[in-house]
Amino acid sequence: MSRSMSPRHKPAPKQRSLAQQAPIFAALGDEVRLKLVAALCVGGAMSITQLTVGTDITRQAVTKHLGVLAAAGLVRDVKLGRERLWEFEPAQLDEARRSLEQIGAQWDRALARLKLAVEG
Repeated sequence: MSRSMSPRHKPAPKQRSLAQQAPIFAALGDEVRLKLVAALCVGGAMSITQLTVGTDITRQAVTKHLGVLAAAGLVRDVKLGRERLWEFEPAQLDEARRSLEQIGAQWDRALARLKLAVEG
């Protein structure tokens, strides 16, 4: 039985390319959007009004930022009666984290090769 068919070795989930993940990193690169994601992670689903309480950010600005986050797949809106709530979608962030871990591992291997070449 080949390694790929072994029941002990499941194929890794297909990751999107870094170019396809660029909108995720771009969306998280803005301080306001990062704060919105953090608020949704802690507070669960929230309305735009709840997200603006205690800030100097307008509802229109929050709406625009949530649109960018939604386009990147980091948040989604949910209708609850007449109210529209926003909630965090962790899957995209998990994928971005895996990509960063992969990049980190590549750097570790490159630095180890460089150390070996310098010391060897």
